[in-house]
Amino acid sequence: MQYGFLIIGIALLFVSYLVAAKKQTWLLAGFNEKNIKNKSLLGKVTGGVFFLPLGLLVVIHSFIDYPYEETFLLIAMLFLLTITYVFINKRLLD
Repeated sequence: MQYGFLIIGIALLFVSYLVAAKKQTWLLAGFNEKNIKNKSLLGKVTGGVFFLPLGLLVVIHSFIDYPYEETFLLIAMLFLLTITYVFINKRLLD
């Protein structure tokens, strides 16, 4: 069991809850709030499509030990980030 991954996964799940359920979009850095059409949908997309699956994946991987674990997590993170980025740029930006 890797406690570092477990702590990071729980933190990602907590951020997912804050962003998706509580609409705390101020936690998201790197975007101009004036250009976002629907901040509620932004919270749902980033919290539910990026942070939630990534947090669950990291928590699950904290219990399972296999070769190339970090590589798999990096690829999964980049895949989720790309999906989120494309959706936000296509649907939510003016």
